[in-house]
Amino acid sequence: MEISEDKHVSVTNEFNNFTDALKKFGKLVETTVIQKKEERLGLYVKNEDTIDYEKFYESVLELFGPEIKSQDVKSFYRKLSNNPDAPVDWCEIFGYFLSEEDALASQLDEENLVFLVSRKQRIGLTGGWKRDVVKCLVKIPQLDFLIIATQKGSITVLNSQMRAQANINVTDTSWITGCDYLPQLKRIVAVTERTIIIWDYKAQGSSQDNCFVIKPMDHCLLCVCVVPMTDHLCRDDILMGDDGGFVNRFTLNSDDFGLKQSKNKKKMQSQILDSKNFKNIKRKLHNDWVMKIKYIQPLNCFGSCSLDSIHSFVLESLKRLEDNMPVREFSMPRGANTFVYCIKANVIVTGGNVVLWMVRKKS
Repeated sequence: MEISEDKHVSVTNEFNNFTDALKKFGKLVETTVIQKKEERLGLYVKNEDTIDYEKFYESVLELFGPEIKSQDVKSFYRKLSNNPDAPVDWCEIFGYFLSEEDALASQLDEENLVFLVSRKQRIGLTGGWKRDVVKCLVKIPQLDFLIIATQKGSITVLNSQMRAQANINVTDTSWITGCDYLPQLKRIVAVTERTIIIWDYKAQGSSQDNCFVIKPMDHCLLCVCVVPMTDHLCRDDILMGDDGGFVNRFTLNSDDFGLKQSKNKKKMQSQILDSKNFKNIKRKLHNDWVMKIKYIQPLNCFGSCSLDSIHSFVLESLKRLEDNMPVREFSMPRGANTFVYCIKANVIVTGGNVVLWMVRKKS
């Protein structure tokens, strides 16, 4: 009997404590709502009693304990901030919602304000123990894999399940600035500040033995992209932008690397190749760094952008790299640091000062 009575008393105390915590939580919410309304009207003056997210979170933890998830508290506080008049219920602080809309909004945290991702996953890259920055990420739809290159020289191939299939740590003193996939040579190309790297990611053995390095280059390479060429087997052309404002069209043939298919395959060893032995057509199109370059296949032309305020964005055919004819260029204050083409809307968006350009196709 004594044990049963003690258990009853314990449950009663827990209930009373929880009821008291709910009352205090209701007052906290009421005070926060009043503050948010006054802030919207411009009438609120910040003082030591101001409730920001940190203070709100600490108060909730003090009331309900450490079992409360920070994500649920963030969602609840954001709801109060965005719409102080919205109906709220205490169960939302525990992750239970009155409507599907509230449940949907709760999944939009500070790291994911644009797209709703049903399942997020943290990918650990090989060599990720060192402090590094992802410099380039390229999706290869036809092969259903992803290429990730980091600034300090790590290149990783991930499959559709986001598992690493191959990795190499480039032993180069210069930082990697871009990468892409060579569909004809079936290799991965990456550029550093002074070199071009061709990597056979499928070959067995040491990754360093499956790598060609092309150097030197006249200027610091800042970006790279592949020109799709279905009419040329065993050859790929790449476009590169550099810090001198030049756009380079660099040709890579299988003969240059001894990659002709044969029955007797020899083990490929790491080699240094002279850039002077490759065909390289270049033209100065900008007066500042070329920040991004991309071949836009539906338009049969390439685009390049720069921080140059006069020659900010160029959209032209590859033939213009071989002559001195005028090119289609656009000027923007402080230039453009990136751009993207949308095939459905037939528009180009440039970044920096965001500008939307309508594309008129010629017959």
